[in-house]
Amino acid sequence: MHSVHLAVLMTSHDRRARTLSALRALEEQRGLPAGTTFGVHLVDTGSTDGTPEAVRLRHPAVEVMSVGVDVPHNQALRIASRNSRSGGGGGGPLGGAPGGPTHSWTHQLWLDDRVELFPDALANLLRTAAAAGTGAVVVGAVRNAYGDTVYSGRRGRSLILVEPGEHRPEPCDTYDGRVVLVPRAVYDLIGDPDKVFRHRMGDYDHGCRARRAGVTAFVAPGHAGECVGGPDAPGSREPGIGVREALRRVTSVQELPLHPWWVYCLRHTWPWAPYLMLSPYARTAARATLGRLRG
Repeated sequence: MHSVHLAVLMTSHDRRARTLSALRALEEQRGLPAGTTFGVHLVDTGSTDGTPEAVRLRHPAVEVMSVGVDVPHNQALRIASRNSRSGGGGGGPLGGAPGGPTHSWTHQLWLDDRVELFPDALANLLRTAAAAGTGAVVVGAVRNAYGDTVYSGRRGRSLILVEPGEHRPEPCDTYDGRVVLVPRAVYDLIGDPDKVFRHRMGDYDHGCRARRAGVTAFVAPGHAGECVGGPDAPGSREPGIGVREALRRVTSVQELPLHPWWVYCLRHTWPWAPYLMLSPYARTAARATLGRLRG
């Protein structure tokens, strides 16, 4: 295998302990090809718990950029990608090749800071990528504390979760953006997640665009890591809220804002786009109505 230079893209917001755990797990990867180097590019979106300062103190080779709290996840990931192409993040165990430019990376790794990689995760992803060729995306499946797969590749219009195989890669149509290895050749063809998706759906859209361009995607064997911490806030599914509040939440940037969701449906689900566009909002209104009636 040729020399591997990974540009690791991460975002964070008020998760100091989790972010540090994710970086520690990245630092402790084993079985990597000789000469493998990292350039870690972290974009923090207005943390008030000291996340940027703690990362700079414990992992000085990591490039940390602080932006406003109003910068959503997908936009922060795009900024991290831009930073990986413009230099910085070099040197040290989590830095790039000492003295070398980070724009020479061979792969980007999208890494969610809530995921603690298992010690052989990157070696497994890189082996899978080497077998699949330079034109394939490799996804790392993520499990929860109970051993259930919670993030992985996705199949079909319904985005069915793909369970990782024990010994063989599993094909997928698109992917959750928690652990994703993107080769340089694929990046040059597809680029970053689209800026129209400010928070969610950018990863699914990226995978769908890649597939349409002839790029294959696989879920690597086994689980790449574990997602730590509790579940996300219930949002529009919170019991007892009214229909108006449920619709306000489901159309917010944190869930399915109208314009980005319509763009996704139009791009990838035609001719069913109008129906699929309306269905999550109709389900949300119906769920809130039934919840109030039962309450």
